[in-house]
Amino acid sequence: MTIKVLAIDDEPLALQQLVAYIKKVPFLELAAQCQSALEARAYLEKDNVDAIFCDINMPDLNGMDFVKSLAAPPLIVFTTAYSEYAVEGFRVNAVDYLLKPFGLQDFQRAANKLLNTLSHQAPLPQSLETASTVNANDSDYVFIKTDYRVIKLNIADIRYIEAMSEYLKIWRDGESKPIITLLSMKKMEERLPDYFMRIHRSYIINLQKISEVNKNRIILDENTSLPIGDLYKEAFQSFLDSKYLTK
Repeated sequence: MTIKVLAIDDEPLALQQLVAYIKKVPFLELAAQCQSALEARAYLEKDNVDAIFCDINMPDLNGMDFVKSLAAPPLIVFTTAYSEYAVEGFRVNAVDYLLKPFGLQDFQRAANKLLNTLSHQAPLPQSLETASTVNANDSDYVFIKTDYRVIKLNIADIRYIEAMSEYLKIWRDGESKPIITLLSMKKMEERLPDYFMRIHRSYIINLQKISEVNKNRIILDENTSLPIGDLYKEAFQSFLDSKYLTK
């Protein structure tokens, strides 16, 4: 198994040392090295990695806040000179925490933890692989991969879907937090039945959940109002016209 990793540290010498350690571990592959969290964020918008070695104390955006901002973070190993961050690091499910200055032996231990974590993540059973590709028009549920888990998603429970870079947020009835999954809007549209409609480049809604249409916005409830994009107005108006009650 090869683990594709991103190295982040604002101190050039520390970053150089971190990269040198990565190259000494046979199963680690250095994807990129960044001197800021902002640079790392830009990289992750274009490519994915399996794990990140991330310094915490950095200007503009510290490593802890950077990881918390990621919709679906990869495995994380924090590196820092400040031990007081250790507890917070594990609260965000970091695989390990390396206290500077650390040597190759400590780094190898952290790398082994990454390998062990990835090796023991259960592969998706063949039956679920098949189920996850079933068109939702032929089934009332699909299986969705999220956070190294596979969950059953009842199609009728979806309120709306929000695009976020390479990921989707799937908002459901009765849930305050969305499911976040690595999937394209196009692929999701292909799996949804005809009571779903794309209303914006960033939104697909369940037409059965609409409570009101106010000018160029669709209101699902008092807390959820979504815009109608210019490219989608005509199709949505056609849907409304088909539902109007007339004399």
